[in-house]
Parts: sequence; structure tokens; C-alpha cells
Amino acid sequence: MDPRGVLILVAVLVAEIGSVANGNLVFPVERRKRSLSAVRAHDVRRRGRILSAVDLNLGGNGLPTETGLYFTKLGLGSPPRDYYVQVDTGSDILWVNCVECSRCPRKSDLGIDLTLYDPKGSETSDVVSCDQDFCSATFDGPIPGCKSEIPCPYSITYGDGSATTGYYVQDYLTYNRINGNLRTSPQNSSIIFGCGAVQSGTLGSSSEEALDGIIGFGQANSSVLSQLAASGKVKKIFSHCLDNVRGGGIFAIGEVVEPKVSTTPLVPRMAHYNVVLKSIEVDTDILQLPSDIFDSVNGKGTVIDSGTTLAYLPAIVYDELIQKVLARQPGLKLYLVEQQFRCFLYTGNVDRGFPVVKLHFKDSLSLTVYPHDYLFQFKDGIWCIGWQRSVAQTKNGKDMTLLGDLVLSNKLVIYDLENMVIGWTDYNCSSSIKVKDEATGIVHTVVAHNISSASTLFIGRILTFFLLLTAMLNN
Repeated sequence: MDPRGVLILVAVLVAEIGSVANGNLVFPVERRKRSLSAVRAHDVRRRGRILSAVDLNLGGNGLPTETGLYFTKLGLGSPPRDYYVQVDTGSDILWVNCVECSRCPRKSDLGIDLTLYDPKGSETSDVVSCDQDFCSATFDGPIPGCKSEIPCPYSITYGDGSATTGYYVQDYLTYNRINGNLRTSPQNSSIIFGCGAVQSGTLGSSSEEALDGIIGFGQANSSVLSQLAASGKVKKIFSHCLDNVRGGGIFAIGEVVEPKVSTTPLVPRMAHYNVVLKSIEVDTDILQLPSDIFDSVNGKGTVIDSGTTLAYLPAIVYDELIQKVLARQPGLKLYLVEQQFRCFLYTGNVDRGFPVVKLHFKDSLSLTVYPHDYLFQFKDGIWCIGWQRSVAQTKNGKDMTLLGDLVLSNKLVIYDLENMVIGWTDYNCSSSIKVKDEATGIVHTVVAHNISSASTLFIGRILTFFLLLTAMLNN
């Protein structure tokens, strides 16, 4: 990944997942709620981070009233120490704050102990030098003035002014491998990740959102997923299912064989998961929009991002959509809540009183958004509209369409980077999926469960990740 690349902070899931498969990874995840204003501010920061690299040629829960910060605990080093990192399907590298960090958070309101990674405190840690192949590949060529004793640097700058800078190290990632029905044993795999030396902006402050770092599941060769795939341990296919009804979910690596999912192509050579949106249908009527409004050229287009809470549309699209959505209720009086959300009083069944919205993508794939998806209950009898007018533009002034949990919840979403396609289907995310083990051909069942948080400091659920590997993992 180009060091100027982006990190999209992604909310992931709320569940404990069980499996009857071999070759799996397990990570526990916590969540904390936020206010509506915090939700919007969260999305604004994320859009800024997207915009900071939208022109770069990189290889890269959901109700608003219930959304929160999601993070997982993993082990790094020998002996392994615990680190809490945000799980992000839109970023590339894994990085954690390091012992020499000058402006790293020392405390968090999340009720967790933050830990600084010390390369000298691990028996298996090695600094990645600038003349190693990984570094050359990351920078698309040799670094000028590189000498073997100089570490390979990384630097990520965000649109909101936050930044992380440091160097790459190689060490063991420790996880729990499934070796039976809900039975695990510790395993490890050697990976390269960032050692954060300098943080600024929100990343350098001790706050309720402070964590040890971020783990990315993006498209670049520097991601943990890509590194595992390059070593022949997995295929670059993963899926998630976000349940905003029961608070459950599934996150798996591997080929999903049940349910069957139709797909649409991913736009190549984009930093994020960009797709081609063709049209929007409301109440069986296609919105009349400029023919080039959803073009994917010049950094324009539609981004799928499960870390963004709401859904953001170009102004002209938003205005047409809201007019059509509210047409069934002409006498409805709108109120502004927290100076940014359009809300109204309504005591009926929203699925009967408002229309279904369908987004149509290339290759005839559609995404159905029901009224109970795009409308959320702020208080008893008060409903708010989740669609938002986008103020996000690319560096050349083009509008962006950003589709978050508002439209992705209660759907199984599959990212197939082997074939550069993405797909989804309406699904009960508290049920199960079937994933094939490529090494044996055996199909395994992954089941989602809800459990209460073990700590009263956390509001929400604990998610246990079972990353289903498509081949047996080696130590």
C-alpha cells in the first residue's frame, strides 16, 4: 500500500460466532454506543479520510441509535501481548502504537488497558529494512537513499488532519484456531505490520475512542488478508453479515457456498470497494437523474463501506429521492433533530406508509432498502431519515456516493477479491452460512450467536471472529 493510503474506520459486527470447522481464527470484539451527533461526526471524519486519497492509484452496526465503536483483541509478539485494534474492511495495514511513540494515547474511556508494542520485548520481532522486497513493493520501487540499516517507513495522512507515522516490523500474530465445535487452541502466523512512532490529531489523543491501532482487510498486498493469501493459507474472499435487529453477525474468510449470492464487478484500480451504480428506483419509479451522475471515472462513483453508519448521496440525487420517499405522506411535518437529521412524528407501520428503495448496479444486481432500513426511530413516535445529502467531493470536485450500514445491514455481503466482484443478498444475520474448505472440499457451517458483554463498561455485544481459512494454517 502506498504510504499515503487511507484508513476507513469500519464498524463490524455484534455477535459470537460458532463453527464446526478446522483452520479458523478467533477474535473477540467489543462495542460502545454513540449519540446521533457523534454518528454524523464519525461519518464526516471517515469521508475526510476517503477524500484524502481518492485520486491515488492504490491497490485498497447498523442503526444510528445503536451504532458504536467496534474493536478486537489480538496477540502480537513472543510471548504474545494483547492489543485492542479497530477492525476495518476498508483499510490495508495492521498497525499498533509502539513504545517510542511521542503522541500515542495512554488511556481510553472504553475500559481497556492500552499497550505499546515493544519490538525489543519480543523474541521474534524483526525490523523490516527499506531494502527488503516488501518495502519496495509497498512504495512501488526502491526508496531513494535506502541503506540496509534504515527501517521501511509508513505514513498515513487523513483528510481530517490526523496522521500516523512509523516503520514496519515482522512478528507473530497470535489467534485462536478452531479445532472442533466451539473448541479453540492458540496458533500464530508471521506477518508484517506497522509500528506507530508518531500520531497526530484524533489518533494522538486519549479519549473514549482511543485504541492500540487498526487491523485492515483492504485490497492491498500489505493487508493481513493479502499476506495470508500470499503464503497460501487463504483465498482473498471474505464476507460479513450485520444484524441490526437482533444485534448479531457473521464475519468469515472463505468461499461461501450457501446462500448463493449474485455479484457486481468491483471497479479496478480503486483504493476502496467501488461499484457501478446505474439507477435508483423508488416505489417502482426510476429517478430521473443526469446520465453521468454515478460515473466511476475521475475518482467519482459509489463506495461500499460498512464502517460508515448512514448513506450519502449527491445533492441532486438526495433531493429527488427524499421527494419521492415522502410523496406518500404529503401532510407530514418535518423537524430538524440535532440540527442535522430530518425527522417526523409517525405512529403507523413505516413499511406500509413509505416506499421501498432499490439501487440497481452493473450486471443486474439490485440492493433493496426497506423503509425500516432507511428510517430509524429516534424516540417513541419520532422517526428520522437515514439518507443524507453528501458534502463529500473528490479533489476534482466530483460528488461521491457512499453506502454504509444503513443499506448493508441484514444482508450477507461477500467481497471476492479473487474475481474482483462484490455481492449481497437479504439474509437473517443471526442464522448461519456454509463455507467451503478449499484444502479438503468439506463444507462447514458458521452460526452466529448473541451474548451479553462480559464487562459492564461496554454497551452492546461481544463479537467473536471466526475467520474461516480455505487451507490449513501452518505455524
